[in-house]
Amino acid sequence: MKNVLKVALIAVGIFSFAQSQAKPMQQDTTVGQKMKHTAKKVGHATAHAAATTESAVVDKKYDGKCGPGGETVYINKHSHYYYINKRGHRVYLKKSQLMDKKM
Repeated sequence: MKNVLKVALIAVGIFSFAQSQAKPMQQDTTVGQKMKHTAKKVGHATAHAAATTESAVVDKKYDGKCGPGGETVYINKHSHYYYINKRGHRVYLKKSQLMDKKM
């Protein structure tokens, strides 16, 4: 009887220890977070395409120079130099920040 009781207590102890150590795997992101991230990416890409198209139609392109990352530089009607970043925003540059375009 004592041996059966000892084995039962050891089994219960091992089982409870194993259950306390086993943790469910957590997901890094949920479906909602992934959808939000993807929607932001699509929005940025759409804004970039729209701003680039609008700049190409309305403003002049500066052929000999490029932006800090090799971006196309445009000149608006006020003679300000700018490029379009990944999010579709205009980033204005000083003339000293322009780089020669590598051919």
